[in-house]
Amino acid sequence: MKDGPTFRSIQSRMKPKPMQPTVFWRLAEDIPKPLYSGLTVASVAIPLVVWWAATTWGAIDPRFLPSPAQVIEAFGRLWGTRELLKDTVASLWRVGVGFLLAALCSIPVGVLMGSFSSIRALLEPLFGLMRYMPAPAFIPLLILYLGIGEEPKIMLIFIGVFFFNSLMVMDTVKFVPKDLIEATYILGGNRRTTLTQVILPHVLPGILDACRINLAAAWQLVIVSELIAATEGLGRRISVAGRFLKTDEIFVGLIVIGVIGLVFDLLFQYLMRVTCKWASQKR
Repeated sequence: MKDGPTFRSIQSRMKPKPMQPTVFWRLAEDIPKPLYSGLTVASVAIPLVVWWAATTWGAIDPRFLPSPAQVIEAFGRLWGTRELLKDTVASLWRVGVGFLLAALCSIPVGVLMGSFSSIRALLEPLFGLMRYMPAPAFIPLLILYLGIGEEPKIMLIFIGVFFFNSLMVMDTVKFVPKDLIEATYILGGNRRTTLTQVILPHVLPGILDACRINLAAAWQLVIVSELIAATEGLGRRISVAGRFLKTDEIFVGLIVIGVIGLVFDLLFQYLMRVTCKWASQKR
């Protein structure tokens, strides 16, 4: 006669155990910091190695794909003449002014649209219509109305960011839990208190995320505006370089834009960690 407990324990050992997912493929879980750092470095290092290998051993005309060394040399040349610094400052100023004006206007409008159905019914159809109109299509009108100075470039960024940012902020506010608002009224809060002390803190992470995403749109628009009418700026630098087949300078402009965008993205993430610690802890 088989010993029941012993036989069952042997069976349990012999039964194949379900395979656990590796650390890399864990769904919706954090990974160890060393692995995260390694993957972050690899995301930049691998494309650089592929680029270097392709230009070193591949029969590629430098006019179509310059080597990393040629791009670094072009960067040093443009930086030495101060042209790259002037172009970067000009683009940064346009993006900063246009984006800041759009954010200052769109955040209050988006909060009101998300909080009050009457405001939403009044503005959402118009904003939805404007959202589908490509901002660069306004360039001829902006030049006609505002000339070819800085005003049309800043206004183009404003148009391209304002409507998208307003609707994204509105969507964030719309999904504030109704229980949270009702609890505030039960505890004696009025409409103003609910809006300023409950809704705004609750949606602040979403507002920062919306601004972070739409900052990329601001950079795209300033480059488009500088391609058409500008005397300095990274977009103009890329346009002039393309006209004379200076591909290395095109790469310099693109890399500078990417680095600046990454720095701003990291700044937004840091701002969120500092101002919205409860949201960071939930993540």
